[in-house]
Order: sequence, then C-alpha cells, then structure tokens
Amino acid sequence: MTMTDNRAESQLQPVTARAVSYSGIGGPDVISIIERSVRAPAAREVRLRVHAAAVNPTDIAWRDPGRPDGQWPLTPGMDAAGVVEAIGPDVMRLSVGDKVMAAVLPGGPDGGAQASYVVVPEASVVTIPADTSITEAATLPMNGLTALCALDHAELSAGQVLAVSGGAGLLAHYAIAIANSRGITVVADAKPEEEDLVRGYGASIVIPRSDDFAGAVRQVVPDGADALLDTALLGEAGFGALRDGGVYLPVRGWNKGAERGIAVKPVWVRTVLERTDWLELLRSLVEDGTITLRVAGEFPLEEVARAQQLLAAGGMRGRPVLVM
Repeated sequence: MTMTDNRAESQLQPVTARAVSYSGIGGPDVISIIERSVRAPAAREVRLRVHAAAVNPTDIAWRDPGRPDGQWPLTPGMDAAGVVEAIGPDVMRLSVGDKVMAAVLPGGPDGGAQASYVVVPEASVVTIPADTSITEAATLPMNGLTALCALDHAELSAGQVLAVSGGAGLLAHYAIAIANSRGITVVADAKPEEEDLVRGYGASIVIPRSDDFAGAVRQVVPDGADALLDTALLGEAGFGALRDGGVYLPVRGWNKGAERGIAVKPVWVRTVLERTDWLELLRSLVEDGTITLRVAGEFPLEEVARAQQLLAAGGMRGRPVLVM
C-alpha cells in the first residue's frame, strides 16, 4: 500500500463501535454493552479495529473501588490487539491493514480498549510479535510496559537481587523474565504446585508462598533484596524483604512513608504508554522466547462481567481476553 493510499484511508468518518461501558462506580451491575461513535484519527493517531482486548485487575479497579479521574460513562481496557483501520496525518510507522497491539488509556473521552474500534496515539502501537495470534498479543502491552517501568525505577545491575511478590501472576511473570534476561537474581514466591511455573519464568530462587514473605526472602537473602516489586500488594509488610536503602516498587500508588532509607517508587504505567521503544522491545522478547504469552480464556464482549469475576477470584495464569 502506498503512502497516498494510506492518507486516503485516513479521511474516514466516525464509525460506530460496540463497547463495554461503566455507568459509574459500583459492582457488576454498572457494566453494560453500548454502541458509541468513534471519531476519525487526528495527527499521529491511528484507529484500530479491535479483535481482542485483555481483561486486567485495573479494569475492575476503575469501577470498584473507583477512580476519581473517571469520566462516566467509561469504557475500560488498557490492552488492545487488532488491525489498523485508519490513520491520521503524519503517521509514518504504520499502515492500514497492519496487525498491531496497543496500550490504551481509559478515562478520557475516547475510552479504553474494550470496544470494537478505538483511537490510539501511533506511539502506543506496534505490530504484533511474529508467530503470535492477535488474541495472545492482547495480553502483552500494559503488563509488559508496567514490568519495564518497574525495572527502570529499580535501576538494578546484573547480580543484584529483585524480590517479586505474587510470583505466579502475569505482571510478575513478565518482570521476572525480563530481569532474568538482564542477569538480575530474582527471588519470587509461589504455591507448591506453581513452583516449577515460576522457576520457568526465570526466577533464580522460588520461596514458598506464605503470610511472611519478608521472612522467607531473608532466609535466602540474609542482607535483604535490593528491590521489591510488590504485585501482591503487601505494602509495609513487604519492607522487611529489603536491605537498608532498597527500592520498594508498589503498583497501586503510595501515600505513606518508609523506613531504613527505603526508596518508594510507585509504578505508574500511564506515564509510559507512548514508549514505542519499550513496546518494540516487548515484541522482541516474545519473539526470542524470553516472554511466553498466556491466554487464560476467551470471552465474547457480552461476558465481560464473568471474565472480571473469574479474574478477581484468583488463580488465573494469564489473562482472560474479550474477542470481537
């Protein structure tokens, strides 16, 4: 397809999308499926025909307990994969028809990823990994960027120790795999039946999952870890796993102090959604086998509440994906 053809495609009018919608803060009763208009892309934007959108814990958090920056009604979803349907002016890397994955920010007027069409900045979109399905690709962008953001904040060198709580989860998986590929020693927890799984992610040491994560880490790293990625939301109970002056990496924000010179560096993925270089790195990490993508189940858009309930129940290894 020529540049002229691409530019001609960008002159499309708004399209009608089917989308998940939250009417406000609350339980599953606030969820519905609506039709909404999706505008044409502006400069340096693309419009995607979404074929798959992952369901993540953050989608639930938008409605329960709720987000103060939410604009109601709100379409959730931070992971989309599909096909470029239209492009705006000055788009250079992508063409109509490309199979892509995208990191999407809910909360604004354009809504999140759980819709049949979505407009996204070109910088937040890359082609999917080779030999990967669109459904699999939908599980990568947001959690992959979160993992890279956490490791960027931690500033660890090869041989240093990263502790990861909730070691069997998807975010933990990506962070463990990437850290291991950089020569970082990873200590992560797991249930007995999941120890091999977490070891397969790249964890150097797997400790038993228990109510005393910090104590278990100290048994194998007496001086304490250099950094802790707290995907299990341990909070202050996790500080004991860290050495004096270590780095605590919370994934749900932080409004408290710390002890023993511990540096608290919250991981806000929304600040890195347009890191094209990181999205391209994630693609290469899938292609070289460092990261293995896992779909925990496929659900039609109408079953989004069920997908959220199964995710909230725990135990999923991978992500449920809405398919359209």
